[in-house]
Amino acid sequence: MSQRARSALSAVLIVLACLLAPAGALASWATYEIGDGGRYEAVTAPLATDPAVREAIAAATTDGIMREVEVTPRLRSPVRSFVHSAVRSFTRTPAFHVAWDTANQAAYDAVMRALRDDDERTVTLDVAPVAAQVKRQLTADHVPFAHRIPVGHAEITVLRSAELARLRKGFHVLEIAGFWLPAVTVALAVAGVLVAVCRRRAVVATGLGTALGAALLTVAVAVGRRMTLSGLPADVSHAAAGAIYDTLTGTLRTVSWLLLAFGLALALGALLTERIARLRRVSAGPAPVPAEEPTRVRA
Repeated sequence: MSQRARSALSAVLIVLACLLAPAGALASWATYEIGDGGRYEAVTAPLATDPAVREAIAAATTDGIMREVEVTPRLRSPVRSFVHSAVRSFTRTPAFHVAWDTANQAAYDAVMRALRDDDERTVTLDVAPVAAQVKRQLTADHVPFAHRIPVGHAEITVLRSAELARLRKGFHVLEIAGFWLPAVTVALAVAGVLVAVCRRRAVVATGLGTALGAALLTVAVAVGRRMTLSGLPADVSHAAAGAIYDTLTGTLRTVSWLLLAFGLALALGALLTERIARLRRVSAGPAPVPAEEPTRVRA
């Protein structure tokens, strides 16, 4: 193979590897974090202590309780304020963490079933366990008529039916590509370097391309956050949705920064080794030619 053909083939392989690197990171994140129930539960458990999430849960639970409580219009506002204060206080207790884990795991299972099956129903998070815990707390505090509070289904919409078809196709593709895409990316990068005429330059190009892809992935995560929040209904807490989005994409952002650092370090290392090699060649210089001894002529 001619040097021109090798250079062209190397460039194609390296470009493909750099383009697939952020896609591979996204696919691995979807498969091994979002798609894994245990990992998802561990990542989202700290959300129970997030102020915005607690406030959203308190508001939804209060709305659910007030829909079931029959009071006069004059008493509705003070009763609502009292119930909301009680629910907010409950969200700071260890019992709320247990209720959150239970409801969150149930919502996760429902989302996974919706994404992997053909169920087109809206996915909701049932916070009735929180309402039941609040009722028990109010009853224990001897609040009048607290034992008469009916506990119905207080739900928070997690995933609307209109979004399922689009998300299902994308999730299926990511699940399939979760393992193979990173492996193919590494194989293409290695092949591109080995085929190249100048391997140091190929390594530099691979590093810079990987860093660029990682930077684009970081920007895509930020843009996705803005688009997700802007598309939410007015009655959904944007602060809570933002906290959930940031928690779920935390690993993806970390991987993006690691890829960026790795790409820059790889390119810098190749440049430095090339520079050191040139300096050594210059300092060595050509070997001195020994001077010839003058030939003596006998008279």
